[in-house]
Amino acid sequence: MAPQSCRSRKSVRTTKSKAILKKPAVPRPKLLPVSEETRRWSALLESELLTWPGVIAKRMFGLRALYRGKRIFAALPNSRGFGPEASVLLKFDPLPPALRQRTQSDSRIRGNTPGNGWLSFALSSDTDLHDALEWLNSSYEAAAKKARR
Repeated sequence: MAPQSCRSRKSVRTTKSKAILKKPAVPRPKLLPVSEETRRWSALLESELLTWPGVIAKRMFGLRALYRGKRIFAALPNSRGFGPEASVLLKFDPLPPALRQRTQSDSRIRGNTPGNGWLSFALSSDTDLHDALEWLNSSYEAAAKKARR
């Protein structure tokens, strides 16, 4: 009698684990290897960002996640990146209305790269680094405002 009750419990656990292991509704984007040039751009941006108050960097899935205190505000490609192009990920939760207009006018910005609240800024040359820093600053400031709430 006891073995039958164990079997029924086991089947219930199996049924529960199948419910837990369902595939996500939206597939995760693939993380592709990045070029040496992209790594160089990321290293330059990271060295600048680490001089800003309260910024720390942590490894995350082949990226370097950048935090202002406990709030993530950006991710730079380290060994992997989203898509074939070099891009910096920016976190805005929510995206301020003034920045929404700016994103529509900048062709290097793409929305919802890894999920809601994220934008990507495509880098194609050394001259894009200055604009990337401006976008990173906007994301950095948005993280501070979110933390104060």
